[in-house]
Amino acid sequence: MLDLFIVKAKIKELAGKYNVSGEFPEELNNKVKEIILKAIERAKANGRRTLMGRDL
Repeated sequence: MLDLFIVKAKIKELAGKYNVSGEFPEELNNKVKEIILKAIERAKANGRRTLMGRDL
């Protein structure tokens, strides 16, 4: 099972009148995971254990 970092219902809510394909939430989830992992590396490189907005 895929660990979800996003809420599918919120994607559909934001999309409004647009349809959301079944693959979209999974791909978005993958992108979010990449962003989080990069933020962790940046925080680690700066000697912090706290993720901050600037790590994005």
